[in-house]
Amino acid sequence: MNKAWLRGKVKYVDSHYCVMPNITLSVPDEVYQKMKKYKEVKWSEVVRRAILEYLRKLEEGGLVITTRELLDMLGSKYEEKLEKISLEDFEKAYEKMKEEEMKRPSVIQTG
Repeated sequence: MNKAWLRGKVKYVDSHYCVMPNITLSVPDEVYQKMKKYKEVKWSEVVRRAILEYLRKLEEGGLVITTRELLDMLGSKYEEKLEKISLEDFEKAYEKMKEEEMKRPSVIQTG
């Protein structure tokens, strides 16, 4: 075979066949209806990337960030506002936030 003739004509050759396991994913009907509006989106790829990103974060030591990292991301104005909140108000808001977070379907509850 004349390899010079192939040069520039073949862009990519897959030398192996990759088989991935399938999983079944359940979503609320309202989410599914919204997804159907965007037929061009490869939803399996969206989910695959989200899973990989979640795994990456878990393997890097979890999904926890320090208070300092959070405040740095939010900026100094937010930090100043936080300093004005009483401890009691903060504790109430924190407990409410934890309750709401556990209601989210995307939160993995362990233990």
